[in-house]
Amino acid sequence: MLDPQGIVLANIASNFIYSRFLSSVQSERLCWEGSSHAVVLKRLEKALKEHQVNEAWESFIDFKRLHGFPEDFVIRKLITELCYSSDPYWLLKACDIVLVILKERSDLLQSDILAKLSLSLVRSQMPKPATMILRILLDKHNLPTMNVLYLVVLHMVKTEVRTLLASNFLVQICHCFQCSSVNKNDHAKLMQPDTMIFNLVLDACVRFKLSFKGQRIMMPQTGVVADAHSIIIIAQIHELNGQRDEIKKFKSHIDQVSAPLMRHYRQFYDSLLSLHFKFNDIEAATELILPELLQNDSVLKIEGKQELVLYWNGKLVLSNRALAKLINGYKKVGDTCKLSELLLKIQKELCSLRGSDLCSDVIDTCIHLGWLETAHDLLDDMDAAVAPMGLTTFMSLLEAYYRGNMFQEAKALLKQMRKAGLLPNLSDEMVVSKCQPILDISATCTNVSSSTSDLANALVQEMRDEQKEIPSVVYQFNSSINFFCKAKMMDDALKTYRRMQEMKIQPTEQTLTYMLYGYSTMGMFRTITILWGDIKRNMESGNLMVSRDIYEYLLLNFLRGVYFERVMEVIDFMKEHGMYTDKCLYRSEFVKLHNNLYRNLKASEARTEAQRKRLKYVEAFKKWAGVD
Repeated sequence: MLDPQGIVLANIASNFIYSRFLSSVQSERLCWEGSSHAVVLKRLEKALKEHQVNEAWESFIDFKRLHGFPEDFVIRKLITELCYSSDPYWLLKACDIVLVILKERSDLLQSDILAKLSLSLVRSQMPKPATMILRILLDKHNLPTMNVLYLVVLHMVKTEVRTLLASNFLVQICHCFQCSSVNKNDHAKLMQPDTMIFNLVLDACVRFKLSFKGQRIMMPQTGVVADAHSIIIIAQIHELNGQRDEIKKFKSHIDQVSAPLMRHYRQFYDSLLSLHFKFNDIEAATELILPELLQNDSVLKIEGKQELVLYWNGKLVLSNRALAKLINGYKKVGDTCKLSELLLKIQKELCSLRGSDLCSDVIDTCIHLGWLETAHDLLDDMDAAVAPMGLTTFMSLLEAYYRGNMFQEAKALLKQMRKAGLLPNLSDEMVVSKCQPILDISATCTNVSSSTSDLANALVQEMRDEQKEIPSVVYQFNSSINFFCKAKMMDDALKTYRRMQEMKIQPTEQTLTYMLYGYSTMGMFRTITILWGDIKRNMESGNLMVSRDIYEYLLLNFLRGVYFERVMEVIDFMKEHGMYTDKCLYRSEFVKLHNNLYRNLKASEARTEAQRKRLKYVEAFKKWAGVD
């Protein structure tokens, strides 16, 4: 038996041996871990160097599980290697890495590598994750260079859904730039998109008829200077929205443009002319045509898309469609005198460069369509203006009178022809016998000139289109409502809107868009819920079709106004109509404004039924949008 001293010595020895054992185990463990770190990292770097994507990914997962993230240069190499892959699987893996890093080590994310990833994604036709990466960059206040952003947007605007994402992102950039500028942030200049980016997105908005979306893109507010292309696109957006007054503001600048640049502005005049016709403002349209528009040339044959203004031999000229609108407009108001005056002025500008006589073409067209009274009035006006028509035109009208058994009118015309000295050696009987073989209109159709036939076809098409067009009074009302909404005079806007309803004039999508915009700029979200009721009633009655633009703007406003029941209602409407929703945009808006809303409140803890109901819709939105 050991004495107490021996027991103490034994314990000391035992503790020493145990401590040595522990030290040995820990050293061995440290040695193995160190070795593991180096081995796995070396394996990862080797796979990246040899472009072995599968091996690199497995090595990265092993390293991450054992040691966390590798150094930033390794992360850069890995994401770059994944970006080079054409396989969407690996591109999405790169997105996964970015999202994990964003939560755990955001300092590792370099802007240039994110820009490269966004470009790779959009090139592989993956616009949604590409936009997500761009929004991460925007949150870091560090956009890609304009060259890279231009390439990304160029790929984005090829379809309607991608254009929606690109335009939403551009709107976010504009807001971010404005905030940075107001706060005098050093990053403000880096957040300013250039003219080409705006032009790409705005042009796509025109192509896909996202007119309200295009109008919300704030080019002037960001201080970006518009070029010739910008002016054309903005004019087309105003035309789509029926905003004549807005487009007229550009005209004084366009009129000063030199002739070589005129062809760039053909579509501007086309849009402005179109709006004058929509407002049934023929006088304003005439003022536009002379003298700025027509110079020394003209084209009457329509090829391809029928537009109002064409570019021909270095000049801006009217198409048959524009002439048809003018003729039809003056005929409706019964003012052939002004039409004759206009035709003579245009013909004077054209000189001898036309292949045929404009005035005689118009009269022949009227005869061709059976507008004999109008044709006779034009003949009289030409005589009074000392610009008489030739024998052929008179004979065409005379034949039409006999064909229609309008003998009294034929007799009066025959007398007029003799007075003009057109029938010096022919008796009335000889003239009548000359007209007898012309028995039906089909015989005349084969004899008309090609220019007359083209113009007649354009007039027929114009009358058909006119039946489908929105009445000009609607454009007048919309113009007033737009003015009041921009001036934040919402009481006046509402009175005008109610007057439309009282007059049984159906509001259009533009009407409701202006009202929605006006209320939104003033933060009147509750009133927007009332307007939403009007929109639903008009849709249910079949009187209104609503585009994605309005649904999206309603959704954003209800989200900002904390009307989550209405938010989910709009989302359901969009689902029913098969409309794509930019969930990332709404998720980001929610996190920015309402991230802590009802975060710690359970349904069982709600104090009132109203609160329980609100919580239900907030939770439904968070689930839909993927908010954690």
